[in-house]
Amino acid sequence: MLPLTTLNQLPWPARPVRVWTQDESRFGLITILRRRLTLRGVKPRAPYQHELQSFMLYGSVEPLTGESFFLELPGLDASLFQVFLDHFAQDVAAALNLLVLDQAPAHIAQKLRRPPNVRFVFTPPYTPEVSPIERLWEDLHAELAGCNPPSINDLSDLVCERIQAYTPARLSSLTSYPFFKNAANALCSM
Repeated sequence: MLPLTTLNQLPWPARPVRVWTQDESRFGLITILRRRLTLRGVKPRAPYQHELQSFMLYGSVEPLTGESFFLELPGLDASLFQVFLDHFAQDVAAALNLLVLDQAPAHIAQKLRRPPNVRFVFTPPYTPEVSPIERLWEDLHAELAGCNPPSINDLSDLVCERIQAYTPARLSSLTSYPFFKNAANALCSM
């Protein structure tokens, strides 16, 4: 992660600066189970499936505005992260985009070609609590708890439907950690 003094020395272009939080989450056909209330001595029952098919949902959210960008890909590695980066950079081409992300091997791979309008800001290792997009994944997994789609394509459709149902205001409320919002406002006003 770049210290603020280093960020202050970067040449800022005339275009706007946007700060995004980025991460990936796995969605699969293994049922997400949650607690259930039952009578004392009655074991709860819930339909359950154990299929090992899954996909990764890559996402970026701008906490200040709630704008978002999502892309479904079959896994997580440097080449697939490059696909996400290229699509993301094309979608937000009008601004300089600071992408706050963790230090997963796919994110720090030497073979990545960073688009000119995207800069990385890495969070410290093993600190998912400082990544605001984690709250979105938690909320989305909670909404999918107990669902048993019959195929991976049906699950993909369900996840897409749920993601599209999030409004920018809802995404902003989920991801607007005060420390992140203050830092983003400070960077964007430079």
